[in-house]
Amino acid sequence: MRQWLSSWPVIRQVTGDDPWGRGNAVRSAATERTAPRTAEADSVTRSICPYCAVGCGQQVFVKDGRVTQIEGDPDSPISRGRLCPKGSASKQLVTSPSRVTQVLYRRPYGTEWEQLDLDTAMEMIADRVVEARNEAWQQQDAEGRTLRRTLGIASLGGATLDNEENYLMKKLYTALGAVQIENQARI
Repeated sequence: MRQWLSSWPVIRQVTGDDPWGRGNAVRSAATERTAPRTAEADSVTRSICPYCAVGCGQQVFVKDGRVTQIEGDPDSPISRGRLCPKGSASKQLVTSPSRVTQVLYRRPYGTEWEQLDLDTAMEMIADRVVEARNEAWQQQDAEGRTLRRTLGIASLGGATLDNEENYLMKKLYTALGAVQIENQARI
């Protein structure tokens, strides 16, 4: 009975030379059999978290061409190896089975989604942007002042856009004449 009781980590911690439970007191046979997911990675790539403008460094661990783990990069001067909950869960962006990987389209009044090839979808989007811009174009106001704008297009960026993407979106929408451009990059 005493042998069995002494195998409990808490008993070893209280009675042994590891009172803080940071060493041998908390190790077990199961502990010895475990290995981190990062140990078997074929390669490690440095990246930046895509969620907000902070730019926390990430290490992306890959095995057999698949992402196996994403962790904070301890060499990053920005985050020093730390990630927020969203950054820590960013592996799901590329590995989630519910991730949409095809263009889906539901026609007006339709009840089913259909798959479109990317070129067709991009052409449809471009046509609709041009149409919305032209329909809502305001060259001048009622007093004859030049406006050159459209209120038919707006942009609300999200937290997965980085600074460079937001910069390009701002340039694009401004060039189109849109004035309602906002970004929600808060966590």
